[in-house]
Amino acid sequence: MSAGRAFVTGGSGFVGRHLLALLDDAVAPGREELDLLDGEAVRRAVAAAAAERVFHLAALASVARSWQDPHAVLRDNLGMTLNVLNAVRDEAPGAAVVVASSGEIYGPPERLPITEADPLRPQNPYAVSKAACDLLAGQYADAHGLRVVRLRAFNQAGPGQSDEYVVGTIARQVALAEAGGEREAAIRTGNPDSARDFTDVRDTARAYAGASDLPAGAYNLCSGRATRVSTLVELAARAARVSLRHEVDAERVRSHDVAEVRGSAERLAEASGWRPEIPLERTVADAIDYWRERS
Repeated sequence: MSAGRAFVTGGSGFVGRHLLALLDDAVAPGREELDLLDGEAVRRAVAAAAAERVFHLAALASVARSWQDPHAVLRDNLGMTLNVLNAVRDEAPGAAVVVASSGEIYGPPERLPITEADPLRPQNPYAVSKAACDLLAGQYADAHGLRVVRLRAFNQAGPGQSDEYVVGTIARQVALAEAGGEREAAIRTGNPDSARDFTDVRDTARAYAGASDLPAGAYNLCSGRATRVSTLVELAARAARVSLRHEVDAERVRSHDVAEVRGSAERLAEASGWRPEIPLERTVADAIDYWRERS
């Protein structure tokens, strides 16, 4: 993993906090310190940081909220990415840039596993915004010679995750039931048969930290395995101190849910040697511990 001072956006977010724990010398201004939609302010911040590595993780990341206010999500996510790329181009053209993309940009898979060669078919406003950021980052690499690495992360989970996401909401429901002295917890989720590709956030943070050594390009960041929501509940039951009862919440079921999403991270593995190391059982257990401390 290369050394050199790092500039990080989104350092207070779920992935950002884990990434900062791996970086010895990082500048990570918070939202109250730096408005990423102010291009001149971003340029000055990148110049002052004298960064050799730039990690752009900041984004409006909620799929549900993107349906409520697509204009803000599209404007802010693309605007922030543009400002960071312009700042690097002007003030740190030799820096490696790692841009957080998303597996959501692929949409319904035509085949499994999903590879970087598959078409982009984003199916929600958040995914559209991330696809636009991904394409913009690639264009800046091609047009301006920047070394921009795009990590297309699939489902990330673990301690510190919001309950807007499936592992976070399962973990929180378990912790609340325990804190309330209940003998049984009703775990409400969407489609129990929906299968997604989950990777522990500590593994993905490790991938981000090492990505500044990679050649410019797009890389999937995933486990290569699909896990059903029902299996997540079973894993939670092993760590829970109460019995669990799984219930389907109709309001959480997506009308056009894709049965299975699974990616291939072989390109990333071949380029960097990265492989996920933390088993999903530990990921779920540690997520429950996180919510226990807050319940």
